[in-house]
Amino acid sequence: MASEKEFLNYVLDVLSVKGINDFSVRPMMGEYLIYKNGIYFGGIFDNAFLVKKTISNEKFNLSEITPYPGAKLMYEVEPESVDICEIIANACADLTKKQIKIENKSI
Repeated sequence: MASEKEFLNYVLDVLSVKGINDFSVRPMMGEYLIYKNGIYFGGIFDNAFLVKKTISNEKFNLSEITPYPGAKLMYEVEPESVDICEIIANACADLTKKQIKIENKSI
């Protein structure tokens, strides 16, 4: 099921109000991928805001959901959660570390 543009706008408005402004959105097959500083950290899937699973976010005990059949599990996050800024910052930091390790191995 494709996500509604209104839900995307709601999530983006909430993130903006919470001070998360340096993100971009990419539509993808009826869903929306969200990037912060060029890092894909989450998206809107079936009108749910999902963030990639990372070690730093395990402490929040978030629900795990598969965004589509065959995909890796992601964390479902309520856009108005008091921890949303920390959850996104943790995911991006962990994903940046992972990317640096991958780049260093290929050198």
